[in-house]
Amino acid sequence: MKTGNCLDLLATLADTASVMAPEGTPLHRSADAVLVMARAYERDGRTFLVSGDPVNALACAWYGSGWLHFGISYGLLETGIPAGCPFLSPCEIIPPQCTGKLDEKTRRYQRLLDTAQASVKTAGEPATIHSRFADQVLFITSLYALQGGRYLMAGKSEDALACFSYGHGWLDAGVTAGLFTISDHHDLFTV
Repeated sequence: MKTGNCLDLLATLADTASVMAPEGTPLHRSADAVLVMARAYERDGRTFLVSGDPVNALACAWYGSGWLHFGISYGLLETGIPAGCPFLSPCEIIPPQCTGKLDEKTRRYQRLLDTAQASVKTAGEPATIHSRFADQVLFITSLYALQGGRYLMAGKSEDALACFSYGHGWLDAGVTAGLFTISDHHDLFTV
């Protein structure tokens, strides 16, 4: 998917999203946090795209999508339309003059996601609903980390960066929602 199309999808979903929890509740505040992050990264992605920085635009688009898809999956948000998948087609190729930046950022984001995954623990008791969803978040995060690694080995750095960014968006949103405790590397998370 082209980065601009991913940003359009993210904007459409964020604009149509309704917060499901009553105002003033912790779940409402969690939903607001998800929307704030998704919108912020959509705006930042557009700014990067217009300023000729397709690498950071790509990372923003997929990271923000990870946040928003977490919010929809957790039941914090409802869009009334299908959430859409930014992975339906390969990412657009980044121009050759940005290859060095793309490779550096992709490898750095792989390390960041691996470190972030190792730095969290499920906050709830094992058989609780929230603990089970936290396990799903960790599973989703690990799938995107794994797929990103496969893309990286295949020389598809754009798709790898998208996977690492998306997976980290899911994990960061889960931490912000209180599903996890951070045991190390607090700087890798929004909280």
